Amino acid sequence: MKRLYFLLPDLDSARRVERDLLLAHVENRHLHFLARRGTDLGDLHEASFAQKSDLVRGAEIGLPIGAVCGALIGLWMYLSPSEGIELDLVIVLLGALGGGALGTWIASLIGISMPNSRLKKFTAAIESGAVLLMVDLPRARVQEVQGLINGRHPEACDHGVEPIMPAFP
Repeated sequence: MKRLYFLLPDLDSARRVERDLLLAHVENRHLHFLARRGTDLGDLHEASFAQKSDLVRGAEIGLPIGAVCGALIGLWMYLSPSEGIELDLVIVLLGALGGGALGTWIASLIGISMPNSRLKKFTAAIESGAVLLMVDLPRARVQEVQGLINGRHPEACDHGVEPIMPAFP
């Protein structure tokens, strides 16, 4: 999946683009609109909380850091057990799993309170009244939809494409 970004000058333009995309068989759940706080988007599909905040990025950072820290604690416990306690090497794996879960949770809590760092470049335009449209599409439809929006809506400012799925499985 790929995510397309378009800045639209106002809500009327956003509604016209949405109508054209729905007629082109782009599902409403793949359209995400973001406007200045307090703006009534009406029937437009608003961006989710996870898309507005750094929740996902926080989790992506917290998981590996927590897993490494947990594995190190597990290794330390394995190599220097308390008297009378015998630990198996599986304690390192359990430490990594527990640390990864804890790291993901803590970093997500931090990320949820911060605006999405990927959308930082759009902040000034959104605050001045523009509407950001994010469209999630399979790779095969990207050029078609970009051509549709750029051809029918010259007021829409195309801000490119980025992958929304991680590069690794």
